[in-house]
Amino acid sequence: MTERSSGSLSVLGIAGGPEAGGRTSTAIAGILSGAAAAGAATTLVELAFTPHSEVVAAIETADAVVLGSPVYRATYSALLKGLLEGTERGKWGETTAPLQGKAAAIVLTGASAHHFLALGDLRNVLANFFAVQVLSPGLYFDHGGFLDRSTLTEGSAAIAATHGSALVDLAAAVRSSKTLSEITPQV
Repeated sequence: MTERSSGSLSVLGIAGGPEAGGRTSTAIAGILSGAAAAGAATTLVELAFTPHSEVVAAIETADAVVLGSPVYRATYSALLKGLLEGTERGKWGETTAPLQGKAAAIVLTGASAHHFLALGDLRNVLANFFAVQVLSPGLYFDHGGFLDRSTLTEGSAAIAATHGSALVDLAAAVRSSKTLSEITPQV
């Protein structure tokens, strides 16, 4: 994990793909690159190889998260669903709420542009269930957004970097606002 200094923001990228270094990890790395250029400390974790307890602990200390997943059956991966289902939100006797009061960006990857609406499902879970401030719009990259599995096209890299920079701005706004960070899920 990357250490952060006392005034800097930290951004955690969480890749919900089944393999390390795939297109989803590449897309998240593009966003993290923009966040790093804006002064944030960044870390990328692969859900397939990192225990959920470690990921939740990293979420707890991060100022912002980038959640990424390949699209399967028109929605985000079971790996990412499993993480979210096992993450407390401070309700019904739960003692923690690691996502509450965080800023987040989302990025999904898929074989074709037909599944870009899957972004809405993940955004709704984050914003409505966990009370996360989600950067809009989310990003969706199909195979045309990549030169190969580990390289974004120039245009995709620029969009991802802009989202990373914007995420740092959003995280700073949430961090400095007492009311934004105290919004909780309604039910």
